[in-house]
Amino acid sequence: MKIGHGYDVHRLVSGRRLVLGGVEIEHHKGLLGHSDADVVLHSICDAVLGALGLGDIGQHFPDNDEKYRGIDSRKLLREVVTRMTAREYQLSNIDVSIIAQSPKLAGYLPVMKKLIAEDFNSDPSAVNLKATTTESLGFVGREEGIASHAVVLLQPTNP
Repeated sequence: MKIGHGYDVHRLVSGRRLVLGGVEIEHHKGLLGHSDADVVLHSICDAVLGALGLGDIGQHFPDNDEKYRGIDSRKLLREVVTRMTAREYQLSNIDVSIIAQSPKLAGYLPVMKKLIAEDFNSDPSAVNLKATTTESLGFVGREEGIASHAVVLLQPTNP
């Protein structure tokens, strides 16, 4: 078994769409980044890459490479899953905490879970998502950004 942890944060700005867990969220601001800035999927990518000892998302998909400008982060996650599978590992389970003061995300979590499980070719029961606020404290509480933590457990495909 291998375990990995991922963390990502992006600034909220006007004029961008908000995408979390592969789902476009209705909100007056979006996350600033070179890609679609999906902090949920970025933290998951980092967790998987970390578990495999392969560094981080920035090493594999650098923000100075134009081919990743505006890219759908689900494409990045599927590429990370391909690398995981090539190393003969599969998802055992993943636990994600999304930290956002607003918008409220509970209604979006089931769709995010379904998409993430699809990208891992896994049963949705292996994916757990939670959303929380910071009770108006810090940069998240001031609605300056959104953060995400992910912990992943990988198991060999042929133990």
